Formats: sequence, C-alpha cells, structure tokens
Amino acid sequence: MNRFIFIFSLLLLMISSSCITEDEPDTTSLKPGDQCPEFSVKMHDGSIVTTADLKGEKSIILFFNTSCADCRSELPQMQRVYEHIIAGRIPARLLCISRAEREESIERFWQENGLTLPYSAQEDRTVYNLFAQSVIPRIYILSPDLTIIRAWGDNPVPTAEEIIGCL
Repeated sequence: MNRFIFIFSLLLLMISSSCITEDEPDTTSLKPGDQCPEFSVKMHDGSIVTTADLKGEKSIILFFNTSCADCRSELPQMQRVYEHIIAGRIPARLLCISRAEREESIERFWQENGLTLPYSAQEDRTVYNLFAQSVIPRIYILSPDLTIIRAWGDNPVPTAEEIIGCL
C-alpha cells in the first residue's frame, strides 16, 4: 500500500508541475526590452522557422503543453488571435512551440479542439529554456526588430483582446 501511495504521489507531482514548476519569483525569464534569442524550429507542416525569419514583422511566440490546464484554456484565445492574423486584420506572425511534448499528443489535441494554429513539437525544453526556466503558458510579443515588447506567464493568462491590443 505504501508503494502505491508513493507512486501515486510521484505521478500527481509530475502532472501538477507541468504548468508551474516553482513558487519563487521568475527572475530567469526574458522580459520586455530583451532581444529574442536565436532559435530554429521545425513546424508541423515541415517548414523551418528561425529567429531571423521573424525580423521585419511583429510576432507572437506561445510556449505550451497540452497537459497544462492553463495552456488548454489559453489555446482557444490564441486561435482567435490567429484567425485575426490569417484574415489580414493583424499584421503579425504566430508560433506555438511545445515545451516537452510529442507531435502525436499535440496533433490529437488540435483535432479534438478544432485548432489550426501553427505549432512546433519540441520533445525537450531546449528552445523553451532560451526564453524561461519555468511556467507555461508563456507568451512573448516581439517587435519587428526582435525586441520583446510584451511577455505573459500564467498569472493571469491574457485574453485574445489583450494580445490583439499589443499588436
């Protein structure tokens, strides 16, 4: 019985830590005024996006994991933002980058929830760790010169209107 409780507690800890990993102030995350780090990701459609590709237009980068409750509530907000982008009402680019999540899991979540957001499945935290060490969802808005002009963590998560208002 004690072994079962230990394993259950360990699993519960792993699941609950998927969104927030610490209670200390977030001093390691990039903030407004910082430059976007150099990165390269393969998107779900096979295209490659690099930091240099974002230069010249405003961009939104969302880090997420579909097992995170805050991320699950934020993704529909990002879908609304994306719909404004593809309709030409907002001149911006959107990248959704997973934090330690496989493509199959993301694809299933996208299908179940009718999402069309462009995403990059990252099975580790390599790209995420260039921006932060803890907390998802994490959203960054970049200026055309790749300066971070707005950043959000999970408290509170922004609405589509708040994000659109920054563009």
